[in-house]
Amino acid sequence: MGRRSGRKRSFRPGRFIVRAVAALLLFGLIGSAALVGLLRVANPPFTAMMLEQPMPLADQRHDWRDREHIAASAAYAVIAAEDQRFLMHNGFDFASIEKALEDYRAGEGLRGASTITQQVAKNLFLWPGRSFFRKGIEAYFTLLIEAFWPKERILEVYLNVAEFGTGVFGVEAASQEFFATSAAELRPEQAALLAAVLPNPKELRADRPSEYVRSRQAHILGQMRTLRAHGHYGALAW
Repeated sequence: MGRRSGRKRSFRPGRFIVRAVAALLLFGLIGSAALVGLLRVANPPFTAMMLEQPMPLADQRHDWRDREHIAASAAYAVIAAEDQRFLMHNGFDFASIEKALEDYRAGEGLRGASTITQQVAKNLFLWPGRSFFRKGIEAYFTLLIEAFWPKERILEVYLNVAEFGTGVFGVEAASQEFFATSAAELRPEQAALLAAVLPNPKELRADRPSEYVRSRQAHILGQMRTLRAHGHYGALAW
């Protein structure tokens, strides 16, 4: 009988760890892409932001409404307030980011330049924080959402998961809570009030608007008229 050639392979922890990490990363990439693809047609029952609230899910207000049951004024208002280049960018508004940095260098406070798509990614999947790691994951999900969803779906999900008051998520719950009406019946003035509180919905109130909220409402209404006059909303199937 011939002698067996070769040596018995020894266990190498380093190689095993590298392969395990690579397998986990591949699983995470495939799983996250599949989840985002699924949410193109399936409505999320809750979000990461809802789970982070001190208030239990059962006590929160959240009533999903499909796009055809949300007034166009609600869509126009959040675009005017939060992301006027929403229909033109691919998830990141680099012009707004550069402008925010210029204002900061000029001595003004550093303001956010997150797009609606980035806010959807954050609300659906992520935890609070400003670390580079968390922002990197946000960017990854932003790219996935823009790749898998049409703009109308991004806006539909945003309007259904955004927080408009303490424990009040989505435009239908907010319409009922603050105006005793449905999202389908929202008037432009009411939609602009809801959009006005988005920067700080736990402090700003749509039903008891402060002077600051009223000024934001007026500004948003003006921007809505300007964007409509320039045909900005024409590409939006709403």
